[in-house]
Amino acid sequence: MKTERIYDQDSHTAQCTAMVTACRAHGEGYQIALDRTCFFPEGGGQYGDRGELRTGDGAVYTVTDTQEEGDVVWHAVQRPLEVGTEVTAQLDWSLRFARMQCHSGEHILSGLFHRLHGLDNVGFHLGDEEMTIDLSGVLTWEEIQNVERLANRAVGENIPIMAEYPDAETLSKLDYRSKLDLTDHVRIVTIPGYDVCACCAPHVKQTGEIGLIHVLSSQNWKGGVRLRVLCGSRAVEDLMEKQVLLTAISGQLSVPQSGTAQAVERLSGALSQAKYDYSTLGKRFAKALAGTLPAGQAALVIEELDPDGLRALVNEALARGVPLCAAFAPAGERYTYIVGSSDTDLRPWVKEMNGALGGRGGGKPGMVQGSVEADEGSIRRWWSTLSH
Repeated sequence: MKTERIYDQDSHTAQCTAMVTACRAHGEGYQIALDRTCFFPEGGGQYGDRGELRTGDGAVYTVTDTQEEGDVVWHAVQRPLEVGTEVTAQLDWSLRFARMQCHSGEHILSGLFHRLHGLDNVGFHLGDEEMTIDLSGVLTWEEIQNVERLANRAVGENIPIMAEYPDAETLSKLDYRSKLDLTDHVRIVTIPGYDVCACCAPHVKQTGEIGLIHVLSSQNWKGGVRLRVLCGSRAVEDLMEKQVLLTAISGQLSVPQSGTAQAVERLSGALSQAKYDYSTLGKRFAKALAGTLPAGQAALVIEELDPDGLRALVNEALARGVPLCAAFAPAGERYTYIVGSSDTDLRPWVKEMNGALGGRGGGKPGMVQGSVEADEGSIRRWWSTLSH
């Protein structure tokens, strides 16, 4: 039985009464068909609505997803419902409204990109965290931000958004965006002055309901760009969270918020220099330490060195005539190691060591590296069992 789709006439209807017309097992639960529904089924890049079905005796059936099959809308629940049961269908309205804000915002952005830059929306996904828009060509960030400003101007103008099914003659004369070649029963969503597009999804009634439209980022994507976008309450929450972070960062750096980027850049440069200085000193220390090792005798060294320092230590020890040098350094709860030898194939040796000390790693015959879970005492006890 065909499902009457209330959201087509009124996207703001959050509750309706309906009759169960079919029930079928699906996956680990069931799907319920109703004679009428305010739930939008997944389509057009937007997930299906969620919410509840309530029976007259107070039983609640949580709707976790909504899908369409032909003319029927199916509501996913965990328990079966008897055909003929009257229910009250209640949307998760905050989720639906947030999705409508995003979808209507996407139409404004896509319409502007099409009109100003001749680009098509070739991919759209509206997730529960953010939405993405894939455009058919490349734009600079300045061009994207200009479109973002114009889109928010459209929000301020509070323009009515219309959703209609024009007759075939009207449709044939209409210039509208569509990814498909549609000819019959086409739903057209119009935002005067900004966009005319074929779309099956529910939208807000006026652009003012969208709230803020905010483009988070742009990246090159399949010959065009992919935009990450937030709208409405999601955009506001994101900006509030970032404001808290920006305030904390500016406080830690003792600079105005407008100067945080430059301060972080200076700090990053200083940190890079410090890392370089530390690495240089570590290598010098490692070479000096290697000079204290007796030539002709295998050596175990455990020091707080970075990987470059460990390698410098082992290379210098081998150059000074140490036949086998095992260098370990603490790294959190593990110890990293580099072991070198001038006359021994270390691959069988390192397998034995990894097995004894809970390690992983390997390498070439003359040099191996990796890490072990053992503590320093266990490393030294295992080394003492070796005959060098």
